Amino acid sequence: MKKGLIGRKLGMTQIFSEDGAAVPVTVIEVEPSVVVQKKTVATDGYDAIQLGYGRIRQKNVTKPLQGHFRKADKGLFRILREIRTASESYEPGQEIKVDVFQAGDYVDVVGTTIGKGFAGVVKRHGFSGGRATHGSMFHRAPGSIGASAEPSRVFKGQKLTGQMGNVRKTVQNLMVLGVRPDRNLMFVKGSVPGCKNRIVIVQQSVKLGR
Repeated sequence: MKKGLIGRKLGMTQIFSEDGAAVPVTVIEVEPSVVVQKKTVATDGYDAIQLGYGRIRQKNVTKPLQGHFRKADKGLFRILREIRTASESYEPGQEIKVDVFQAGDYVDVVGTTIGKGFAGVVKRHGFSGGRATHGSMFHRAPGSIGASAEPSRVFKGQKLTGQMGNVRKTVQNLMVLGVRPDRNLMFVKGSVPGCKNRIVIVQQSVKLGR
C-alpha cells in the first residue's frame, strides 16, 4: 500500500549527523490530511484516495463542494489532491498524520517550481553567449536556429527563450531524516520544488519504497 499526504514547505535549514557533518534539510509542515473520498476500480476505473488539506470557511466553498465534503463529515478544505494507492484500507473521514513516515524512509515530493518569468537562453538553458568585447553584436542571443530555404521552419524542441519555472516537478528518493509528530513536522534531506509556504505532496518512493 502506497503512503502519502499533503504538506506545506516551510523552508530549509541544516541538522548535524552523528559524525558531525552538516546535512541540508527541507522542513515540511504536515498537518493531518483527511480522506475525503476513496476511489475504486469498480466505481472509477482506478484505485486512489482523495485527501483534503487546509481548513476553509463555508462562505468560500461552493455548494457542490460542500455536499462533497459533507460525506466525510470532517469540515471544509482548501486543497484537494489524489494519491494513487489501494483504497480498501481507507475510509472517508480518516485522518492521515505525519507518523506514517519514519526516519530512514524514502519519499517522492511533488511540487510546483518557483516561477522565473520570461527568461533568455543564457539563464534558461545555460548558453555561453557571445563575446563581451567592443564591437561585438552577439552577446546573449541564441544564434542560428536552422536553415532558411529548407526546411523553412523551426524544429520542435529547439532551446529558445520563454517561460521559465512554474511547472509541476517530482524529486525522487529523498530520505526522511526526522519526524516530529507533536509539531506535525517532517525533515527531508535535500531540497524540494517550490518556494516557502508552497503546497507539496509527499509520497512513498516508487523506486526505493517497495
